[in-house]
Amino acid sequence: MLRKFALLLLLLIIVVPGVSAQTPTDLTLFMTFIPNIQFAPVYVAIEKGHFSDAGVNLTIQHGDEPDGLNLIAAGELQFGVIGGEQVILARANERPVVYVYEWFQKFPVGVVAPSQNNIVTAADLKGRKVGIPGLFGASYTGIVALLAANGMTESDIQLDAIGFNAPEVVCLGGVEASVVYINNEPLQIQNRANAGQCGDTTAVNVISISDAADMVSNGLITNEATIAENPELVRNVVAAFDGGVQDSINNPASAYLFSALYVENLLTDEAFETALKTESAAQDEFLATNPDREAIAASRVALLERLSEQFDAETLVQFRVLLNTIDLWDADRLGYSELASWEVTAETLTTMGFLQTQTDLEAAFTNDFLPAE
Repeated sequence: MLRKFALLLLLLIIVVPGVSAQTPTDLTLFMTFIPNIQFAPVYVAIEKGHFSDAGVNLTIQHGDEPDGLNLIAAGELQFGVIGGEQVILARANERPVVYVYEWFQKFPVGVVAPSQNNIVTAADLKGRKVGIPGLFGASYTGIVALLAANGMTESDIQLDAIGFNAPEVVCLGGVEASVVYINNEPLQIQNRANAGQCGDTTAVNVISISDAADMVSNGLITNEATIAENPELVRNVVAAFDGGVQDSINNPASAYLFSALYVENLLTDEAFETALKTESAAQDEFLATNPDREAIAASRVALLERLSEQFDAETLVQFRVLLNTIDLWDADRLGYSELASWEVTAETLTTMGFLQTQTDLEAAFTNDFLPAE
């Protein structure tokens, strides 16, 4: 009887595909804020098995960016999503963090203004009252970079700290323009305007900072010890993260459905969920034809047009945020970081008085762990 049982176990090990004796590595990924549709690639990478295929059992930890950076620098965590400007400042203070994957290929901050205020270019901001969450973070770095790229300084405008309340303050006329995250807040303001809930505003103009200054934004970071002691783990985590980003770009309907498992209230309409499932399946068939990047981008535009014919703006708002954010991730080579972008970011931080020492920027990032082209 024992011999038969042992033989059965042996056969199971032989015939069951994918069985491995290797124990997955438990790993915590730090991310800022709270669960959000903008973190779709991580949710996709978990649900589609990219992390498990890489031998990683992933847990997500949300918190404030400085706390996450501290934990990674101290080796208490190994990976997190952190802004590039924070990596530069950390390394200037001899903290051994390294940026290994440029997730946002375009800096996600810009300036939004009601069209009746006639603010179309950065030069039009001169002398105007401009809202900003506060004199910190990517919003502050971004507006300083935009002004510098146009021969202006902070003294040329009237910055007014309004917290993270741009839609409300802009629609009440409290400021003439506001620094915002361009994938989200301009959409909110436009939706209010379309509903007649934004004063005299019927349309908005958006000035994208990435058009004026190519700075480093959010990306995947680790620390020098992890790179030195376990480079294969870094390579595997980067590959899994990259798979989630690529899958989200290629099939946003599927990415939204996966994200709804992690983010509350993404799916409150049964008809919308059904439509997304249908669109996701159709997109998989389209992707099987091996379309190029341009064709995939066009398919996202067509997808939004189809959904807009069926559902109202409120139902689609978070899906549109996902599509807008995908435009900030998409690139010829995902994850690739340019030294020139780091130099612009460091120059901006120096202008702001935040960076006061020379920093070896080439040590702040690496492309060595990106999947082969």
